Amino acid sequence: MGTDAIRDADLIAELEAARGSFGFEFKALALADQQRERDRLAALGREQRRRAIVRRDLEETKPALDDMRHIHSVLAICGLPYRRLPPDVRDFERKQGNMALDVSAGFLRDPDGNKVLQPVPFGPKARLILMHLCSEAIRQKSATIDIADTFTGFVRDLGFPDSGGKRGPLTAFKEQLNALSACTMRMSVWTGERVRTRTITPIEEIDLWLAANPDQRSLWPSTVTFSPSMYESLKRHALPVNVKAVRAFAGSARKLDLYFWLGYRMHNIDRELVISWQALAEQFGEGYTRDRAFKHDFDQALADIKDVFPKLPVTLDEHGIRLRPADTDVLALPAPRKR
Repeated sequence: MGTDAIRDADLIAELEAARGSFGFEFKALALADQQRERDRLAALGREQRRRAIVRRDLEETKPALDDMRHIHSVLAICGLPYRRLPPDVRDFERKQGNMALDVSAGFLRDPDGNKVLQPVPFGPKARLILMHLCSEAIRQKSATIDIADTFTGFVRDLGFPDSGGKRGPLTAFKEQLNALSACTMRMSVWTGERVRTRTITPIEEIDLWLAANPDQRSLWPSTVTFSPSMYESLKRHALPVNVKAVRAFAGSARKLDLYFWLGYRMHNIDRELVISWQALAEQFGEGYTRDRAFKHDFDQALADIKDVFPKLPVTLDEHGIRLRPADTDVLALPAPRKR
């Protein structure tokens, strides 16, 4: 690729600034390589391009504490629904082995005292919000998070435009935050002889204000406070994740769940672990009626995860998924601090 193939304005400006200087030929070659890489990425689909950019970033930089975010480990085991449920469906359950998560939709009241029904939280945005809230609570060492100061930056940092409006991403994120604030979660664990159920209202308090635009009469949060039980549990069971990796899967609830779940599983094994296809279907198979279709799509989802984390020691076979112990860097996490 010669200098005539360098087309992007910023690269051309660099080329002209270096023209006539010592080492111009080397500079031109380097800029031609940059143009070639940009062209390669531009030819990819949006999701594939996002994964390629994240993988390159992770390969070029060591995992840093500034890249760390957190999510409650329970949510890495039992996730929320992937899609919006019908309006008349107010409850959702997900089972995993001898555990289950039940989520019941609730309601909020607007500043005029009117009841506003909220849906069961769902999709990638609900998961990303939970990650943001958990991360801010850990970072600020406080159960109360000032959403007004952090929310827009969080949305932008994940690669979404921070536009509002009826169909804007910011409005969609805040809809899910309201749904999370209104819902009730029940975690159950059973043994065959006894069952233990714990009811959690994740968000104890939310301060809402009404949008000034009369055409956009949605409730916009200002502050959020975790319940004491949720906050104390989070401090004990916060699962670290890399926000750069999260960006790669921010558009897919299933892939986010798989990334979180792999982080939880890899963190807790010291020998090879095989998890059956049946267990995987319970965890990730929402919406599938045929095993063959689920296995095909799960294989592709795992391939996308490994596209970002090529050293991940995970394989699929006829029995299910095989996980092998590995250092934290295979998931772009810093090494644990020595105690």
